[in-house]
This record gives sequence, structure tokens and C-alpha cells, in this order.
Amino acid sequence: MMADHGELCNGQEATYCMNGGTCYRIPSMDSLSCVCQDDFKGSRCEQFQLPSKFTKAGEAGLIAAVVITSLLILLVLVFVIFYVRRMLKAKKQSQKNKQQQYWRVKPRV
Repeated sequence: MMADHGELCNGQEATYCMNGGTCYRIPSMDSLSCVCQDDFKGSRCEQFQLPSKFTKAGEAGLIAAVVITSLLILLVLVFVIFYVRRMLKAKKQSQKNKQQQYWRVKPRV
């Protein structure tokens, strides 16, 4: 944290950080720095960051991977079902054509 490397700002400098951030002066660099609250980020805590339900980045990545994998499996399953239905329909049509040819009477010439 910045508290380890700097000292709290005083007076006018204390207003440097926005949105409740804590201001620290870094003597070796002669600059100010902020430690922001959880919902803000930026050099002066000026950017609002939407809260996340996930405390760890790995959890969000794992959920995204599971969703993507599930969608891919679903897509493959749809193609397999489509292909099997198409093959069964073609087989049924082929059998129907064979039956019609067998019972057809050829005219005499």
C-alpha cells in the first residue's frame, strides 16, 4: 500500500483524491498518490468501477469457460441430431422408392 512508502497529505493536498480516496505524499518523488475505495479507480480515484459479484478473477474466467464449452457441446449436438435425422429420412425415402419399383408393372411393347 502507499501508506508504507508515503505520509498522509495535509491541508490543501488532502483534497487531491476524489470520491473518498486517501491522499499520500511520496517524498522521494515529490508527488501525490491516492489509495481508492473499492468502487473507484484511477490516479485520483476519479473513475467509478462497477462492483463485481466475483471476488476472484479466476471465478469469472472459469464461468466463461464453462459457458463457452457448453455452447460448443450444444452446437455439436444440434449438428449430430440434424445429420442423423437427415440420414434416417434418406434411408426411409430409399426404402419407399425400392418398394414402388418392385410392385410397378412394366408395360408390354
